[in-house]
Amino acid sequence: MADRGRGGFARGSQRGGMSSRGHGGRHGGPQGPQPTLDKPKREAILDLAKYANARIRVKFTGGREVTGVLKGYDQLFNLVLDEVEEQVQDPEPRIRMLGLTVLRGPTITLLSPVDGLEEISNPFIAEE
Repeated sequence: MADRGRGGFARGSQRGGMSSRGHGGRHGGPQGPQPTLDKPKREAILDLAKYANARIRVKFTGGREVTGVLKGYDQLFNLVLDEVEEQVQDPEPRIRMLGLTVLRGPTITLLSPVDGLEEISNPFIAEE
């Protein structure tokens, strides 16, 4: 019990069994296999390439809604739209022209093409 503080090791040795010049131990170099830095590219959930130069509708958190022509995007879904029109609802419905705009991807909640979009009646509303 007298050598409790020393851990029972000789003075010149290290715990890992490697010499002081080795790469093991507490203050040594890499431990075990290192992860490769080449991560596989993540597949995009939505392929926006098919909407390039097409008119799309974008809705955001908070309720804002715009339509415009998709000119560019990145992996975070930041979008570049041209000929952007914002549909403003307060106090009365109107359209505000914004022109060329960059939209932040994290704020986008819905993205849909304008072509082929038609409003349908709500099947859950009880008819009177």
